[in-house]
Amino acid sequence: MNDFTLYVKMGLNHVLDFTAYDHILFLVALCVVFNVKEWKRVLWLVTLFTVGHSITLALSAYKILNIDVALIEFLIPVTIFITGVFNIFHLKREEANANNINLIFALIFGLIHGLGFSNYFRMMIGQEEDKLLPLIEFALGIELAQLIIVSGILLIGFILQKFAKLKKQYWIMATSILVLIISAKMIWERIFW
Repeated sequence: MNDFTLYVKMGLNHVLDFTAYDHILFLVALCVVFNVKEWKRVLWLVTLFTVGHSITLALSAYKILNIDVALIEFLIPVTIFITGVFNIFHLKREEANANNINLIFALIFGLIHGLGFSNYFRMMIGQEEDKLLPLIEFALGIELAQLIIVSGILLIGFILQKFAKLKKQYWIMATSILVLIISAKMIWERIFW
């Protein structure tokens, strides 16, 4: 049971670590286009991200995949930036199609984000024979943390739209612009420094 709580807590801390806010920023970019009534879609979004994240963690844990960390650290803010740009350019879109693309982003970009943590995860589980159980436990922690984050995003959006009478388009636009600024800064730092 101690190992179970250890890996679940590590998954929670991986996402809820505000000093490594790229994960949170990506969730903000993905979820800002949804509202509380679309909670089932958001649940799919979070789960697909976790699946993508877990696939690359598993490939790394079993030493099938090993990619340069510097490249991945550059690609992570690029995925955030792309999602923010997509949000802005599709403000007046057919909701279902655009939201389906966010689901695809969640899975594909989850693969990239998982690679960012893969070397650390491989060291964390070391030479354990059973790598699958720690991976599942870690993924559970990630899933729980992501649900906390997206619940907060949906709640903030609901409050601003319901009580402050902020139009959904303005909420998406303002949040996406903020995401673009932060992710552009991250890209700049990771290219040149």
